[in-house]
Order: sequence, then structure tokens, then C-alpha cells
Amino acid sequence: MPNKARDLSFADDFISARLVEDVVDLPVEDAVVVNLSPVPMVTGHEHPGIVPAWKSTWLKGGLVRSAERIALIKVRRQTNLGGAGLRGWEWLGSRIRSFPRDTPLYISPQDEIGTVVTDPYVFTNERREASAPQTFTVRLNLWWSPGETDCFIHNEHPFLEVHTQIYGTGRMQKFHERDEATLYEDVVMPIGYTHDPFCRVAGPNQWQYPWHRYYADTSAIWLAIELHPVA
Repeated sequence: MPNKARDLSFADDFISARLVEDVVDLPVEDAVVVNLSPVPMVTGHEHPGIVPAWKSTWLKGGLVRSAERIALIKVRRQTNLGGAGLRGWEWLGSRIRSFPRDTPLYISPQDEIGTVVTDPYVFTNERREASAPQTFTVRLNLWWSPGETDCFIHNEHPFLEVHTQIYGTGRMQKFHERDEATLYEDVVMPIGYTHDPFCRVAGPNQWQYPWHRYYADTSAIWLAIELHPVA
């Protein structure tokens, strides 16, 4: 059955968040639409548009003609949006003991949305044609922080990852060392944008990341898309 939909686990009174699968001619009133598959998403009415795998767009009165799996996310209530920690979101320092005590960074509940088969080298843009596909579990969660927040320089992830900007403006940044003075790439993240993967494949189920961080220019919400290898 086409357009099979459900709420994502982080949907609430402030944020509309829906997962839709086997998408056919789905109207979108106003939402960031994220392509959560290795197959291109087709949008538009008279003039079709192509949204590549693991990329996104912001549709307003738009149409998704076809897609395997998408997320539709929209901040629908801005007043007191920053009270994320009071409605089930967790301060990251509760999970990581070394996390700076003065950094206001909050993570939503995570949603495991299913599996996908893709070549990790294609995901990281290191080759075009898939020659070593494998199965990954896809997990989604949102992040929130106020403006001018340094969301912690790090370089370790046991999964493939990209991010999509949902609300506000931020930046994904790369560094030579774990020192903000060594910044060498600054990727601006407007609403509806998903950055290219930062990681490279270093071996079987091994991903090499540069030192990197998210920096919130304004009060911001962004989506983390994680691909975890299935043993």
C-alpha cells in the first residue's frame, strides 16, 4: 500500500515528524522532506525535481511524486521550543561524562525506522557504482541547542552519518585538530539542507571522520541520520 505513514518517536506538540514509505503523489503543505533511501526522490508538479539519495528539500505546497522512504519534519510551534529538556529530551552530558558541563545540547528520543541496503563507498561519495552493498539499520533523532553553541569537536562514530537542518541556522565544521583555531571547512546549514558525508571508509565497518562539530548560529534543531551496520 502506498504512502504508509506513522509519527516518528520525537513528534510532539512542537514538532511534526512523520515517516512515509512507498511514496506516491504525496502532497506536502509545508515541511522539510528528507530522502531516507539510496534511491532518488522525485518532486514537483509540471516540472519534476530530483532529490538525490540521503538529501533533502523544503517543500511548501509541493508534491513528492515518488520515493522509497522519507521523513516530513516541521517546527509548528516556536514559543518555548527551547524547553526540549523538559519534555523528554536528554542533555548530552547525561550520557558522556567528559561532555562540557556548560554546553546546552539536547538530544531527542531516537527512532529506528528500518533497514536499508547500500554500498558504504557510494554513501560516502567515494565511488558511483555499488559493488559491495551491505545492510544497515537506519536511526533518526533530533538535536536542539540555543544560538552560539559549540556542540563539541569529536571524530569518533561507529556508524555512517549525515545531518539535515530543520529549524534555525547552523554550520557543520571540520578541523585539523581538536581545536577550533584549526578550522579548515565551514558548511553553512540553512533550513532544508543536508550536508555531504564527512566520513571515509577505512575498512570493513570502519569509518574515518575528521575532527568535526555542529555549531548553532541561532536557536537550532537538526536531524541526525545514522546508518549502523548489521552484523
